[in-house]
Amino acid sequence: MLRGDITVAIRNAVMNELAEVGYGRLSIEAVARRAGVGKTAIYRRWSNKLEMVMEIISDVAERKVPLPDTGSFSGDLSLLLLIVSTALRHRMASQIIPDLMAEAARNPQIAETLQRALRTHQQAVGEKLIGQAVARGELPAGTDPEVAVDLILGPLYWRLAVARQPIEDDYLEKFTVAVTAALRAMG
Repeated sequence: MLRGDITVAIRNAVMNELAEVGYGRLSIEAVARRAGVGKTAIYRRWSNKLEMVMEIISDVAERKVPLPDTGSFSGDLSLLLLIVSTALRHRMASQIIPDLMAEAARNPQIAETLQRALRTHQQAVGEKLIGQAVARGELPAGTDPEVAVDLILGPLYWRLAVARQPIEDDYLEKFTVAVTAALRAMG
């Protein structure tokens, strides 16, 4: 395997191991075995498990999520909620996210890495989605992007990642209407 291929294989192995056994039981040996490489290939890239997992999770979490621009806040919000709900229901994400959140309560480095990645994503959503809606006159000028993003993403995250409740076919539509009404009332 080429160097780049080895790194990709290791990254995929880490994500699969995290989904299957969680951070606490993840081992360098199991990652190497799954990736089809020796442990030395991993130690050439990362000095320990925490460093390896944090770099890989950061890379995944900080990927730019394509933010919608449908021409209306309602359309943008509907599409964003669809993207986020699909991501949160993905088999790997639904296993990895709760596990890493639990680990974050015990490990400040994991907590800091997750907070940094989430903050970056939330700021982008707030600036673009809310900023565009305010500029188009669809939301009041004083709409707080941080509060808006919490209102948009918090309940969806809670329902799918924490409570693990399914969403009905019309849930996202109803949620879009409720969030829009709440944000318009903030002004």
